[in-house]
Amino acid sequence: DQTYTNWEMIIVDDGSTDNTFTIAQTAAASDDRIKVFTQKNVGIFRLGETYNFALAQSKGEYIAVLEGDDVWLPEKLQWQVEAMETNKNVVLSWGKAFSSSADLAEDYDLHPVKERDEAILSNSPVGSAANALIFSCFIPALTVMVRRSSLESLGGFIQNFHLPLVDLPTWQQLSLKGEFIYIPRPLGKWRIYPNQVTKTYTAEMAEGFYKLGLDFYERNESLFETNGVTKSDIDRYFKKLLVINYSRAGRYKLIRKDFKGARKSYSKSIFRFGWNEPLWKLRSAIGLIFSVFKKDIEGFTKKIGRVSYK
Repeated sequence: DQTYTNWEMIIVDDGSTDNTFTIAQTAAASDDRIKVFTQKNVGIFRLGETYNFALAQSKGEYIAVLEGDDVWLPEKLQWQVEAMETNKNVVLSWGKAFSSSADLAEDYDLHPVKERDEAILSNSPVGSAANALIFSCFIPALTVMVRRSSLESLGGFIQNFHLPLVDLPTWQQLSLKGEFIYIPRPLGKWRIYPNQVTKTYTAEMAEGFYKLGLDFYERNESLFETNGVTKSDIDRYFKKLLVINYSRAGRYKLIRKDFKGARKSYSKSIFRFGWNEPLWKLRSAIGLIFSVFKKDIEGFTKKIGRVSYK
């Protein structure tokens, strides 16, 4: 329950196979602030269509997204509405969030974990957050509240480069539109599952983030030159990341005896992305040998006294 009560909830059921739709209908029948819609499941790589469908059904001045597995803390909406009402030039407000166990019994980390300058947190002057957002998304999506007019000026939520998300490309563009308000306290929690998309497609997603970062840079090159970010910085960062991510993807597949998939990932780690991260490339070379001969690398490492090959 939220302490702020002047809200509307738009629920979009996209072909759920459980009783989600029935539960949503029951809630809507008892509270006229809740509206339920259905649409065909178009998949996570067309998530932007679902978000923008929900946006079109809404009427509020402020927009916040709550995915099915996420949880808002009770004061979340109140704190953000009060903050954004005091500054009409702010396009977005956000805060901290816990990553938690599936049953919410245990909180793991409070995000963002890394400390950042106030200029980045508040995007002041406008464009300051772009420096960080070109490399990664430090803003927990479930904490965000966006001014509707600012979001609509972009054409709604943005999804591109075959990424299964809308948050980072949307926050990137909003960082060019106006300042942010950062609320330095927890606003919500999101559940962590072993097989969620952001874990399963880590290496492939990093490729998409690389393309997204380069595109953002090329469209706003003068801003990044002023801010001291170069294309070489972007290339170096993502090439290192990709060497590591493909090596980890190879290990993940090798443990599951997907030897063909492991060889493919290890080969990308070794032969692509220049000479970045040589130690990780060596690990990948060892993993590649084990995948060719279909051997258990974890069993081998235990025999030589190591707990795991990481």
